[in-house]
Amino acid sequence: MDALVALVRGINVGGKAKLAMTDLRAAAEACGLEQVRTYIQSGNLVAVDPKRRKPATVAAALRKEIASTGAVDPAVYVRTRKELAAVVANSPFLRRGADPGHLHVLFLDGKAATALRGFDLAPYAPEEATAVGSEVHLLLPGGVGRSKLAADLLRREAGKGTMRNWRTVTKLLSMADES
Repeated sequence: MDALVALVRGINVGGKAKLAMTDLRAAAEACGLEQVRTYIQSGNLVAVDPKRRKPATVAAALRKEIASTGAVDPAVYVRTRKELAAVVANSPFLRRGADPGHLHVLFLDGKAATALRGFDLAPYAPEEATAVGSEVHLLLPGGVGRSKLAADLLRREAGKGTMRNWRTVTKLLSMADES
């Protein structure tokens, strides 16, 4: 059985939209997921779905279950272990030798190319963004906190994705490999 990785958007960030990881694990188990584990306090979950549902189906079920608690109603993005491995393997910046500490990934529901369509990236240099599949890979040499590109992209894609740093992405893949 392939593990699933769920990324819950915008919880426990800046003291807003609080959701305890014990509650997130309970919501996942209520959805029928097994071997549920969380990573840090920002909505990262690894589990196995014995029903082998599509990631979008699991995302919808998990969102509904979290919302039923009344605490928050966050967007949820789910990738299989295989899909997350492809995100890591296809990092255009890592292949180029970029420092992994400067890499981030914006996970979206649809094609990432639409998120960058008409977005002039030149003024943001040396920051960069590239669409690969359903993700936007970001190279942010000055860090995400000071990034004008990340801020503008997230504002443009408000509510349409969730971003994770490279360390978190690779840790979640490692956890999925263990499941």
